[in-house]
Formats: sequence, C-alpha cells, structure tokens
Amino acid sequence: MTQFKDLGVSAPILKALDAEGYATPTPIQAQAIPIVLKGRDLIGLAQTGTGKTAAFALPILDRLAANRKHAGEKSCRTLVLAPTREVAAQIGDAFRAYGRFLGLSTAVVFGGASMFKQKQALYRGVDILVATPGRLLDHISQRTLRLDAVEILVLDEADHMLDMGFIHDLKRIAKLVPKQRQSLFFSATMPEPIAELAAQFLTNPERVAVTLPSSTAERVEQGVIHVDQAKKQDLLHHLLDTDASITRALVFTRTKHGADRVVKKLESAGHPAEAIHGNKSQGQRTRALEAFKKGRARLMVATEIAARGIDVDNVSHVINYDLPNVPEQYVHRIGRTARAGLGGRAISFCAPDERAYLKDIERLTKQGVPVMETDFSLRAPKADERAPRPKAPGARGPQTRKHAPRTHHAVDAHGKAHAKQGHSASHARDTGDRRDRKGNEVWSNNGAPQYRKQRKPARV
Repeated sequence: MTQFKDLGVSAPILKALDAEGYATPTPIQAQAIPIVLKGRDLIGLAQTGTGKTAAFALPILDRLAANRKHAGEKSCRTLVLAPTREVAAQIGDAFRAYGRFLGLSTAVVFGGASMFKQKQALYRGVDILVATPGRLLDHISQRTLRLDAVEILVLDEADHMLDMGFIHDLKRIAKLVPKQRQSLFFSATMPEPIAELAAQFLTNPERVAVTLPSSTAERVEQGVIHVDQAKKQDLLHHLLDTDASITRALVFTRTKHGADRVVKKLESAGHPAEAIHGNKSQGQRTRALEAFKKGRARLMVATEIAARGIDVDNVSHVINYDLPNVPEQYVHRIGRTARAGLGGRAISFCAPDERAYLKDIERLTKQGVPVMETDFSLRAPKADERAPRPKAPGARGPQTRKHAPRTHHAVDAHGKAHAKQGHSASHARDTGDRRDRKGNEVWSNNGAPQYRKQRKPARV
C-alpha cells in the first residue's frame, strides 16, 4: 500500500501529516502529488470528500519550501481561488496545518471580513494566498495586492465558481498573473464550459480522474420520499423523532428564506438547528458552523453555499428538503456524508412539481434513487409517467378565478351605455334618464350626459 513517504514529500510535511493522523494517501492524492511535484499543469477530477485539498496543498508546500524566496511587497507566490468564504477558510487551515514545520506564510482573504486586517496581512507579501475572486479583485483595484509574482495558480471547485458566475472574474485574474506559471484545476465534475475554461488556463495538462465525472459517493445509501410540498416540514419532524441514527444531519433548501423558515419550525419543535446561507454575516456563518461541528446543533440547514468544500466529520445524513434544480448539485450535496471511509445516508423529499428534477438527477448519475415509503408518502410516479416540468421562477401559470364570474350588463340598441345590473336593455330604454337623489337629471340615454349646474355664489 502506498504511503505518503513514497510520494516524495519532504520530512517536515510527513511530520505534520503524522501529527494530523494521516498515513495513507487517497487515490486522488496518490496520483496528483507526483505530477504537481514535477511542476506540470493538472486537471484533477474527484468527488467531494476524497482529499482534493491535500492533493494540491502538500506538493505546493514542498515546492515552496525547496525554493525559498520572498514574494515581494503586496504579492504572493501561490494563489488559490475558492468559490466561497467557508471553502477559502478551510483551505487556509489546511495549508497552515500541513506546513506548520516549514515556516511559510499564509493569508486568506474573502468578503464579509475586515479589509484593513487583510491589507495588513498582504503588505509584506505572503507565500500562499487563498482568496475568493470578488475580494481578490477588490484588493487589486485598491492597489493593496499585485499578482506579477505568482508561480502557482490553483482553482478549487472550478465548476462551482462557474455556476456562481465567476467566469469573467477568473478571466480577468488570468490576465494579471504571469504566463509562465503552474496551473492546477480541481473539481468534482467537468462539464463542457469548465473544459473550455481549463483550455484557456492550462498548458498541456495531465488529467487525473479517480471516479467517473458526476458519479455519486459509493458508500452513500440514497432514498427518495414522494411527499406533498406542504407536508415536508412534518415529514422532517417525523424522521427526526423516529430515526435515532440521525445524529448529525445537513438539510438543504433551495432558498435563504426557506432555510430560516425550516430552522424556526425545527427549534419550536425542540430540534436544535442552525442556518447558514448568503444573507448571514461572516460571524454568524462561522458560529453556526462551529456549533454544528462541536455537536451543539444536531442539524444545519443550508443553501448551496454549504454543499461544497466544507469538511464536517461524522455527518450521518444529508436531507434534501428541496431537490436541486441543477443535477450536479445533488452530487455535491450528498458528498457531505460518507467521508473518510465512513458510511452515510442521503434522503430526498420530492414534491410533485420536483419530479422532473429527480429525473435529471437519475439521468446524470445513471442510476435510479430507491423510493422510501412513509406515512406522508404520495403515490410514486410510474416508470413511463412523464414528470411535469416545474415552471421557471417568475413565470405565470394558468390563472384560476378567485371570484365568481361577473355578469355582463345589458347594452341598449344604440350601444351608448350599459344598463344597471339586473335590468334588461328594454327597461333601461323605457326609463329614459337617470336622476340623482334630489331629482336632478344627470344622465340621459337620448343624448350626452347632462350634469347639474353649479349654483353661483351670492355676492356679498
């Protein structure tokens, strides 16, 4: 069996790995580390939870330590781009843990944190900089950071950054780094747009894929429950009350307000829960994640922000409260469980208008999701039954009448005016005119409306 010492990493890194309790590399690490140590460009494909971070962090630390030099003021030697704050913070912690005996400097910059403290950290230059694209460009525009000394460029969760709309930011950053550099792409999936982006960043890259693209975690036991949308909260409470194996669960919703609503109802039912999404401040997100990691909260309700890169140990269940409308996101969600060789379970709630999403997921993963039966279950659709496509956000469906249809007023022969409701056209013609409560003529069917003349004010 391959050991880390067989891959050619230096003794200080091996010492740090021993302190972390790691001895045997994962498949992605065993294949990627020798390639990165040689200075080659790399595309690494592996599902979440397989150790992609160490696959690029260990050889980068080894290369920087072997060729020590100062990056220069307001600069860095290695730039690692991450899609979210949580992923960036986790990568920074990994570099510090694995390089604790090397004396290399690491800085992490992302939005929602103090800009002043980040400027102080960057002023003297750092060996390793982990950043989100938006905050990185903020520092560049304020001239507190330059990228002309970057030797190694890493894009982690590249497909997620594309989904979040960072494509233009990435292209802008690519123009600011030197052309002579080593570039590394790591991702769980490789859709066609990412392949096109990789062709612009990489030069004759090696390709490492330890699993088929878009494959689901092998040790995850999957299941789907067909349930009415209005019954999903009750179903969640039922599972938490009856299934003692749910010790630590991630619950995914599609919207931020939906996550807050689920947490509020969970806490009122006596289930400790935290919410994490884009509307939370960085301090709130950090405290929520810490409470979940330390077991103070049994549940974490999250949007897609937590679906990638967040490494929380011993997550027993992933519950898809809302099915994702992008099938690749399903792969990243269920990858939060069954990590580090452990097993896990993924349960999805599928409302009737989400069945098309389920079909897309099964088509992507090339396997059916077993149906689970509960007291809240609806009839499962037949194999040949066409799933209704959910309407796009903001699209108008068929309008239903909330009130009884109005009865049209009768119209006289000349089409001049409508008669009063409840009277026939002949009745309107016979009455001839209409008068106000004082008997003054205000309307006539035989001519133009006649309005009451205003009385002139008396002279004083």
